[in-house]
Amino acid sequence: MRWTPGAKRSGNLQDLRGVSGGAKLGVGGTVILLVLSLVFGKDLLNSGLGQGVAIPGTQAERPSSPEEERLVDFVHFVLDDVQGVWTQEFRPTGQAYPEATLAVFTDSVRSGCGTGEAAMGPFYCPADQKAYIDLGFYRELKARFGAPGDFAQAYVIAHEIGHHVQNVLGIERRMRQQQRANPREQNALSVRMELQADCFAGIWANSTAKRDLLETGDVEEALQAASAIGDDRLQKSATGKVNPETWTHGSSAQRVAWFKRGMQGGRMEDCDTFAEGSP
Repeated sequence: MRWTPGAKRSGNLQDLRGVSGGAKLGVGGTVILLVLSLVFGKDLLNSGLGQGVAIPGTQAERPSSPEEERLVDFVHFVLDDVQGVWTQEFRPTGQAYPEATLAVFTDSVRSGCGTGEAAMGPFYCPADQKAYIDLGFYRELKARFGAPGDFAQAYVIAHEIGHHVQNVLGIERRMRQQQRANPREQNALSVRMELQADCFAGIWANSTAKRDLLETGDVEEALQAASAIGDDRLQKSATGKVNPETWTHGSSAQRVAWFKRGMQGGRMEDCDTFAEGSP
């Protein structure tokens, strides 16, 4: 992806690396809670995020490599670029787009939704309108999931900001209401929510193509990342079996298809995963 390292630092990025936030599971367990969620059919990823309030942490000294600082620069760039696109997308609607904050943390973090762990992977908290990511997830994405590349990393950020868009539009609130009204559809509704965030990430990717920011192989990197973290692939890798009834994020094919749909159409109306007959 074409970008200039160190050119600009986002005012919406909160650097919490080294700030204590609770128990530490370590990045090596990134998929543990997700796999258990799929096996038992319960959303364990978010079960620890439903309680608590933000608590100030204490800063600890930690080494940082030039490679990590370059990655932080990239996160700054992508965050501002994604939100710049959504600011433009919102203008015709007459509704202002309130920018989200992205918090970069190490091992664990306190959010407006409670304690988040690196093992949960990146997540978005509607309560404080922040996305959270431990940069170690990108190492896992490359080494464990076989999805390297900067555009794969950018896709992850665009997906989480997609959840912020859902929150701003009231989609997240309506989905939670539907889950409470019909608990049997909880997982299916979660899948629709995640696939829409993938489609919203595709809308941003559509913009990068128009602005000539893409390099050879970038789209393939994003598609590989979407495929690598599909529920069916994770389940089969962990247990050797696939149980669609316990999915929370969608299959590899679904995630790839909805990202493509957003990228090809570039319109929010193309991303209605809640419409009859979808996903």
